[in-house]
Amino acid sequence: MPASTDSQTQQSDPKARVWLKPEQIDAMRNATVENSADYLATRNDALLALLADTGLRVGEAVAVDVSMIDFEDGVLMLPADIQKDYPNDNSPTYTEIELSGETVRTLRTYLSNRWKDPEALFPSRQSDRMTTESVRNVVQDAASDAEIQPYTVEGRGDPTDVTPHALRHSVAYRMMNREDGNTLYDVRNRLRHRSIQTTERVYDHLDRV
Repeated sequence: MPASTDSQTQQSDPKARVWLKPEQIDAMRNATVENSADYLATRNDALLALLADTGLRVGEAVAVDVSMIDFEDGVLMLPADIQKDYPNDNSPTYTEIELSGETVRTLRTYLSNRWKDPEALFPSRQSDRMTTESVRNVVQDAASDAEIQPYTVEGRGDPTDVTPHALRHSVAYRMMNREDGNTLYDVRNRLRHRSIQTTERVYDHLDRV
């Protein structure tokens, strides 16, 4: 049986068309800093900032190492082997994702006083690397603490609808509604879809928000 495409996954997942506006993400970040244990607060804030800035998939986020952040150039360097649709014959050795200045500052602050120093960018209490489930828990807790009502194609949702993938969709919302000059091709490149058809199917509703 052939593997499912991104578009098939999106269409079958009832939570796929969920996104947040930038001010809602800011509220989640404030909530996680306020409600997390002191030694986890900067980690959780940096995690939310990176997800909301780059649109990383949760499996990619947990695979990021500190060495993949180029602070001088302000980019995240993703090796092909941790990206969902790669490697393939056309893939580069790695993909560079430009980081916002605010995300770079947040990551610098976080790394300057981490409670442990493994290769992984985001360790957990029990391990040197967070699991996908622990990332989902951080996102869900932040949404609940901030009482977020995300946007959906049916109207407004509730905090339980907010997942790491909702932050990925939020990147597309921001690019198409808050930043001048972006096209679906720009969204496709940022989110690294295999084809522009996937981007069109998943995000055709955002120009009507």
